[in-house]
Amino acid sequence: MGILATENPVVRAAETAAESSSWQAELRASVRSGAELCRRLGLPESLAAGAGERQFPVFVPPAYLARIRPGDASDPLLLQVLPVASEAESAEGFSTDPVGDGPAELTPGVLQKYRGRALLVASGVCPVHCRYCFRRHFPYEESPVGGLGWSEALRAVERDPSITEVILSGGDPLMLADERLRDLVGQIESIEHVRRLRLHSRMPVVAPSRVTEALVDLLRGTRLSAAVVLHSNHARELDAGVALATERLRLTGAALLNQAVLLRGVNDSVDTLAALSERLFEIGVLPYYLHQLDRVAGAQHFEVSVSKGMELTAGLRRRLPGYLVPRYVRETAGEPSKTVLA
Repeated sequence: MGILATENPVVRAAETAAESSSWQAELRASVRSGAELCRRLGLPESLAAGAGERQFPVFVPPAYLARIRPGDASDPLLLQVLPVASEAESAEGFSTDPVGDGPAELTPGVLQKYRGRALLVASGVCPVHCRYCFRRHFPYEESPVGGLGWSEALRAVERDPSITEVILSGGDPLMLADERLRDLVGQIESIEHVRRLRLHSRMPVVAPSRVTEALVDLLRGTRLSAAVVLHSNHARELDAGVALATERLRLTGAALLNQAVLLRGVNDSVDTLAALSERLFEIGVLPYYLHQLDRVAGAQHFEVSVSKGMELTAGLRRRLPGYLVPRYVRETAGEPSKTVLA
């Protein structure tokens, strides 16, 4: 009997290459201006403010764009990616580094804020530009990516045996091609005292085609205990394509968690947050954190008061079982852990 096509290594390699080129081609087709975003959705171009866009470019992939309701200027998915005039305004208490990334830098490309964990800036680019991003001002050009850069960054991890977990963040680590990601994970695996690998990514939500067979094989084959932390703020982000991506990720044995940010006009109601938690569980993802907005310059129009956030969390507890209620937290620069608000 001949080898099945799915077992043939040549066919498998060709399929993997096709998958890789597919998600990369998809991202190349992303919307890159506020005016184009509005035109695609049948909205007045005047809704998009050029000043905010000049400070932080627009980038919206096709799979995410397809979930935004045409003609609806208040759509909660649109609000997350639409540049507005207030982004260019200054606001008291908002800064370019609200969570203290700068002081936490061990060496270029490696941050350590909490004991036992180190964060590697694996990529300086993202598959979508969320307007509330706390790293929208981060100096990515100063972080090494690939080759010797990663080696030098990981030597800092290797020198500290108390570090048992490496977090891949960015940007978005899944913007790396599978080959480069495999190389990076291999270097991490070679550090004996590292036991856990965590990937923080918005990619499976905004461009689910990125969850390739090669990525699944990588996560399934690593000696490290893996967790993939997704970022979704609204149940309508989690369509059938995302459900398929999370199903594939679950097959790797990795823990799937979600972090959301509390955003005015997007998810600041009990109904919306409950629907998000329930939809996450339907697709095999456990609600993990609900973040109070990091006070990054340009995102002040998204802020919800802590008192309102506490009311919302209390409402979730009355409605949902405990395992579906994310911890409501705030990150404060210099603190040894996140602060649980409710």
